[in-house]
Amino acid sequence: MGWDIKLKNKKKRSLLSKIFVEFLFREIIIIIAISLIFGLIAWIISVLDFNWMYKLSHQTYSEAINLFDFVFTGITPFLIIFLIWIGLSIINIYVTLKKVFTYMDEIINATDKLYDKNVEYIKLPSELSDVEKKLNHFKVESEKNEKLAKENEQKKDELIVYLAHDIKTPLTSMIGYLSLLDEIEDMPQKQRKKYTNIALDKSYRLEELMNELFDVARFNSEHIILEKEEISISLMLEQIIDDFYPILNELNKKIELNVETNIKILADPDKLSRVFNNLIKNAIHYSKEDSDITINVSKSHDQVIIEVMNIGKQIPKEKLNRIFEKFYRLDTSRTSKTGGSGLGLAISKEIIELHNGIIYATSDKEKTSFIVKLPIDEN
Repeated sequence: MGWDIKLKNKKKRSLLSKIFVEFLFREIIIIIAISLIFGLIAWIISVLDFNWMYKLSHQTYSEAINLFDFVFTGITPFLIIFLIWIGLSIINIYVTLKKVFTYMDEIINATDKLYDKNVEYIKLPSELSDVEKKLNHFKVESEKNEKLAKENEQKKDELIVYLAHDIKTPLTSMIGYLSLLDEIEDMPQKQRKKYTNIALDKSYRLEELMNELFDVARFNSEHIILEKEEISISLMLEQIIDDFYPILNELNKKIELNVETNIKILADPDKLSRVFNNLIKNAIHYSKEDSDITINVSKSHDQVIIEVMNIGKQIPKEKLNRIFEKFYRLDTSRTSKTGGSGLGLAISKEIIELHNGIIYATSDKEKTSFIVKLPIDEN
């Protein structure tokens, strides 16, 4: 197999190399042809019998001999050969450059068709087959990216509308309950506490929605820059889990952290915390009632593997392949508390890939797992 690849690479030459080889080949043919023709003429003249010329005129015979000596002896033949070679070489160069500029014109004309919707396939001369394949590949990719960009823009516009609607709902509720608290001065303490807690819950939801709206606004303009330092994976996960304690306690859930050993990696702690914060939050929201979330951390060769697993509804395969897309929401219900901006997993994927790692998800009827693999010795 390896030998076949080497042979293919040997046979494969660039278009420029082919043109140059053709040019050299024609030059060699020109030199050989000039040499053979000139030598043949010299040989024919040298064996001719000039006696017939002598019979006509002794002077004519002498002039012929002198002409022969002038043309075929000394430096003159080399000068004549050189001049003929220069002339033919100029013609050869012209032919070569004409071919090069013809190819360039073909390629320039083909690039104009890259964004032409009426052209399905770009065709070029057989000599430019490699360029033809690359241009058509680029055309397909550009059309796919354009379509994806339009879809993302549409999703973003829809999401902003959804978020605006979702923001209005808790805001209206907050105003209603706060108005009651302000208007009814002698409200029973138990009822006052109930209304206060409801208003507080709505304010937390409002804050969450505002954060999602800011995520949407700055996603396209934000360029993630990593600031790496040595961090302990287990310590970072323990701190993140502690932050979720109030939610876990309220939902009667818990997180079980299984760590084989204290693994340290070189990474950006803030960006990586954002990834696992998002994965754990999703695991909590999408898990069954009173079920636990399990986080397994293990080491395999030169990488650390972190699995965030929850027991919940199976994610369909067609959705499993799309959950890392921008603005894609697993739960499309705009009133759902779990339906976020659709940016969490997309940003998480970008952060993990910037760390030269990978992230993917698996799901069946029993459990859903998000697996992150990060290099340990990454500088």
